[in-house]
Amino acid sequence: MIYLDNAATTYPKPPQVVTAVTSALYKYGANPGRGGHPMSMATAEEVYRARSAAASFFHAPGPECAVFTLNCTHALNAVLKGILKPGDHVVTSCLEHNAVLRPLKKLEEQGVSWTAAQVVPGDSDATVDAFRRALRPETKLAVCTHVSNVWGIRLPVERIAAMVHQYGVPLCVDAAQSAGVLPLSLEDGPDYLCIAPHKGLYAPMGTGLLLTARGEALDTILEGGTGTNSISLEQPGEMPERLESGTLNVPGAAGLRAGLAFVASKGTERICRHEVEMARLAYRGLKRLGARLYTAEPDGAAYAPVFSFNVEGVPSEDTASFLGANGVAVRAGLHCAPAAHRFMGTLESGAVRVCPSAFTSEKEVQGFLAVMTKFMKNSKEKV
Repeated sequence: MIYLDNAATTYPKPPQVVTAVTSALYKYGANPGRGGHPMSMATAEEVYRARSAAASFFHAPGPECAVFTLNCTHALNAVLKGILKPGDHVVTSCLEHNAVLRPLKKLEEQGVSWTAAQVVPGDSDATVDAFRRALRPETKLAVCTHVSNVWGIRLPVERIAAMVHQYGVPLCVDAAQSAGVLPLSLEDGPDYLCIAPHKGLYAPMGTGLLLTARGEALDTILEGGTGTNSISLEQPGEMPERLESGTLNVPGAAGLRAGLAFVASKGTERICRHEVEMARLAYRGLKRLGARLYTAEPDGAAYAPVFSFNVEGVPSEDTASFLGANGVAVRAGLHCAPAAHRFMGTLESGAVRVCPSAFTSEKEVQGFLAVMTKFMKNSKEKV
């Protein structure tokens, strides 16, 4: 199988990630922080090592700033619902995933308002100005994607952070499509980083990360056992326990630590260069074939190595179905991001998304293009 659906989740996972998850099921089978026996303590130590690795990778002040969540969506909900109250206003972008827009829609029912700032691809000045114009006196949060999961459009989150901070507004960044591929750090300005480790960090599915030095300011959306101060019915105020209730995904945390080590060993810059090269190869090949392309080619700067296309007159699902039947994995449709499709005028048709990974080879991209050549020839013959 030629796997180009890495924007959904990366595949394959590095062997060391598989080994770490399997080993954790054998070595760390006790509940961390819920017992004083050796296996429970060893499990807690492994969780701490994973937490420390995540904090270090994203330059958080300390391990307590790294919160394990169910996924990136959980992390985004924790921030949005932990900050916003009736009467508050939020600024977001016109490219957001439903992981941001659906919580905002729910909060709207409770009296929270929001404005979607217009992103201008390739023009950071115009994009930052759009965010500035959308601010109001009652704005309590700005939240935006780092990279569009459909079009690969990269937002200038460092500049947006600097701008909103001038008005006393924190910034939450949805880094689901960028963590592990693009430079990303709490030191660059974002107050909250929400991450999908099963993508660019090559961790198992069912893992998520929220990185913040401001976690104690968030109201909780989930309360329960933390293994600390059990006599009190109040949720602990200290991080990370404040935002972590219930048993953690220990095998996932172990796999995440291994994934972080894999990315660190390769280097995000090297990974990005490789993925951009593979994405460009696919993009240019599709352009020669006459496919409909909606953005400039991936360059790692204005456009990350993920893009979407269509074949004129063919439903995106039909294109993806043919590719799947011929051994190529891609994703068609709306990608849980109707706002991004509305932005590009593809809300009715959807699009076919291509996203390489650190493991994608030139031979695989050429194989994808060979299948597309066959498909487009068949499509023209039917017309």
